[in-house]
Amino acid sequence: MSQQQRNWFARHKVLTAAGAVVAVIAIGAAMGGGGDTDTPTAGAKQEQPAKQGGDKKAQDKPKGATIDGDGDFEVGSDAKPGLYRSTGNKDAGCYWERAKDASSETDSILANDNVTGTAYVEIKATDKLFKSTGCGTWEAVDAKAKGTPGTTLKGDGGMFKVGVDIAPGTYKSTGNKDAECYWERAKDASHGTDSILANDNVTGTAVVKVSASDGYFKSSGCGDWAKTG
Repeated sequence: MSQQQRNWFARHKVLTAAGAVVAVIAIGAAMGGGGDTDTPTAGAKQEQPAKQGGDKKAQDKPKGATIDGDGDFEVGSDAKPGLYRSTGNKDAGCYWERAKDASSETDSILANDNVTGTAYVEIKATDKLFKSTGCGTWEAVDAKAKGTPGTTLKGDGGMFKVGVDIAPGTYKSTGNKDAECYWERAKDASHGTDSILANDNVTGTAVVKVSASDGYFKSSGCGDWAKTG
């Protein structure tokens, strides 16, 4: 799949888990590549001072295992199962994929994404292959680590771990144009369609309540978010 085709996915997210499956099949057939498998109340006044979310926290240090940002990696031998994070990715240039085999066919893809900013991916022991192209180095992180969560976050910052990168609460993003803003609340970092709790493409103002029970909050192409309640 070309970079242009992959970037199309990053800008055209589906709104439901069921739609994600359709998008993978339809676009995979048309382009011959993988698809992207991978709502919210107004709150009170702005908290001050605000803390920026998405930074690496001292409490969330890598375990030592790393995966290079470019290559195909066999799970179990080249890449150990676990939670990984890649940071500093620009302009959706990072593409990753979890696959059930090495056939490179559309139906072998378990989950994939184009990434700007930070990405978290849970590689499972049942996965066979992890692919990464144009990404920053993947570092293993402790899924149970605690941090100092922020109350503001970059609208194109990628994924934020709830309770580590972002504090639970109600967040607002303004000035979004042409439905290029995509947000997602997820229960885990497997990126399967069943991990999506809620999502939307937004024009104008977006208001989202991030629950303490959520695993992650994803933001792509949005205006910066600020906690309002």
